[in-house]
Amino acid sequence: NTIEFTGALHATVVKQVRLKNPSNNTLTYNAILVGRDADDFSLPKGNTVTIPATKQAFVNVEFTIRFLHPAEAVLILISNKVDGIDGATLTFSLKSEVKNIEPLGTTKCKSPCYEL
Repeated sequence: NTIEFTGALHATVVKQVRLKNPSNNTLTYNAILVGRDADDFSLPKGNTVTIPATKQAFVNVEFTIRFLHPAEAVLILISNKVDGIDGATLTFSLKSEVKNIEPLGTTKCKSPCYEL
């Protein structure tokens, strides 16, 4: 699965990954960000998520668009054994795209174009 972060340059985009637990046991996952631009992505609510039996939980992934080139990383969710139950390891591809560029400010200056 691919999660796309699109927005203006310098914007912060937050995406939620919904995790469902169809089993009758609680699942716990550790989230890890790896890849070329993994340092640009963050997990603001921490890297551990617990999903109660037959419920769902969300993992927030935050990204601030700092460069024009597309950023790429991978979110890996590794299950911790709870009550002897192990969940499947989950991976998500994270990609960014700059949709527009808003100026942070403008500066006016005067200078001669040519001087002898």
